Amino acid sequence: MSGPGADPVRVLVVEDQELVREGIASLLGIQPGIIVIGAVSDGRQAVAVAVAEHPDVILMDVRMPVLDGVAAVARIRERAPLCRVIMLTTFDDDEYVTDALRAGAVGYLLKNLPSAQLAAAVRLARAGVAQLDASITRRLAANLTRAEPRPLSEPRPTSRPQSQQPQPQPQPEPKTADAVVSPPDTRPAPGPAPGVLTERETEVLRLIATGSTNREIASRLYLSEGTVKNHISRILSRLGLRDRTHAAIYAHDHGLL
Repeated sequence: MSGPGADPVRVLVVEDQELVREGIASLLGIQPGIIVIGAVSDGRQAVAVAVAEHPDVILMDVRMPVLDGVAAVARIRERAPLCRVIMLTTFDDDEYVTDALRAGAVGYLLKNLPSAQLAAAVRLARAGVAQLDASITRRLAANLTRAEPRPLSEPRPTSRPQSQQPQPQPQPEPKTADAVVSPPDTRPAPGPAPGVLTERETEVLRLIATGSTNREIASRLYLSEGTVKNHISRILSRLGLRDRTHAAIYAHDHGLL
């Protein structure tokens, strides 16, 4: 995170509406510790600037001409993997969120965010902190609670009786032009059991899974926001999870809701 003496966060703004693009760039440009290195109108331009200039953080709209935001994220992850991309959009559709995260975005925020909070999100993104808009986190958590819990993985038998051994099947010739690669699973791999957490950390994890913000968790548990952040860092570390979204999925899968 930026502090006195720290290098400023170099930001690229990608937005097809000129007025919105210039507004975001202007608002970020007056924030301490942030430099806007450019503002472009489509995903193809974003990829070119990312490869040439290597900004720390890219604020990317979802729906744009020429090349949309999700496709641009995927190309940037391949050609400029150190750039952190936050989707900044008015579209909070679950499919957009999932596709963007699968493509490699580190956050998904809505444009109604106050400028100071957007600046804080930019600084956190450079530090590697993944972020989702609170309303999106709540909705994803609600969807998870309505879904059937995924059973924990069970050990597979190492061998089967000879009579049950499958017969070898002829392998089809691989196709080159029509090959389809399945998108990666966004669910976290099964981690340690919840017993590795303290009682307080378990309480915090449950509240994360309901979509509560750090401020709401702090108010609910009578803690400071700094203490809540420390708890969340330890939770993610102990469970081997990447971010709050995976923490919410973990809580659901382990019956903590």
